Amino acid sequence: MVRMKSKLDRGEDIKILNWLTPIDYGPQQTDYIRRRQPGTGQWLLDSTEYQEWLSTDKQTLFCPGIPGAGKTIITAIVIDYVNTWFRNDPRIGIAFIYCNFRRQQEQKFQDLLANLLKQLSQGQASIPDSVEALYNHHRNKRTRPSCDEISEALHSVATMYSRVFIIVDALDECQKSNGCMTKFLSEIFSLQGRCGANIFTTSRFIPEITERFAGTTSLEIRAYEEDVRRYLDSHIFQLPAIVGRNPTLQEEIKATILKVAGGMYVVCQEPTESY
Repeated sequence: MVRMKSKLDRGEDIKILNWLTPIDYGPQQTDYIRRRQPGTGQWLLDSTEYQEWLSTDKQTLFCPGIPGAGKTIITAIVIDYVNTWFRNDPRIGIAFIYCNFRRQQEQKFQDLLANLLKQLSQGQASIPDSVEALYNHHRNKRTRPSCDEISEALHSVATMYSRVFIIVDALDECQKSNGCMTKFLSEIFSLQGRCGANIFTTSRFIPEITERFAGTTSLEIRAYEEDVRRYLDSHIFQLPAIVGRNPTLQEEIKATILKVAGGMYVVCQEPTESY
């Protein structure tokens, strides 16, 4: 179960959360996991880099990859795993963002911060005092909180957890105008410095981004043969009947696709529809 679903039942609490931001990445997470072929991505979950990231505070795992390598599906797998691993521990805060160049108008720096704050707030038994105070301060004036106010509340709420995980997909699709991406990265790194947050991010190989993660743990995302084979095995029935009756032809087709995949994650292509 994705932890984007609020634990809060009181109408006023939900009203405050939606006032922070109406954007909910939960439906995207659900859809991406539904698209995942069972067993794919296990190479990352079993890797030393990922296991160290999961078990140690204040860790960063940067996972670059070429377009079509399956970065979004891998991100969904990581979110699902972390949520499942810590599902019975309310001391763990988890927040995630799917950047999308088609939604940049609703993914400004302030929007991204507000979403992290919303997710970490809804993981609490009740609305944190700092968030309620922020809402009460702006409610009657019909104003919106500044980036500094959101940041202050975010740091305050993060300290309510023993550990915090921040997961961001497709940093390269983050809005670049007004220094949005740069400011957002600075903010989550600040959160890591002050609260020991663990950060997981994906991106294409963009120098501006890879330079920001120099010195941190990096693991390239690419199409692994076992993942591609799992996908092909489960979809071979969609080919003409003559193929289904000929195991030798099936293997030849699989071998050809594996040969030309070239790191492309044909197993679970990243969805193109918007939410």
